[in-house]
Amino acid sequence: MSLNQVETLVKMLNQITANNTAYETNEAAERVANHITRFWARSMKEDLQEYVEAGGDDLSPVSEMAANIVINNMKEKTPATA
Repeated sequence: MSLNQVETLVKMLNQITANNTAYETNEAAERVANHITRFWARSMKEDLQEYVEAGGDDLSPVSEMAANIVINNMKEKTPATA
């Protein structure tokens, strides 16, 4: 994942979050996570996961919450390997 791709994903996520500021924090995070789950390609979500696990420094607090919801949902859907 290139730096430019990361910057684009972070910018997109923070913009989606900014469009949900009318909602209470938890609801906003759920709405943003739902948007990411529905409209972002799996590769984008995987890049986001990598970014968050590396610190996710440029995400707003609600964006970080939403990203963690998406990541947790991805982990739940991925079968565990023995």
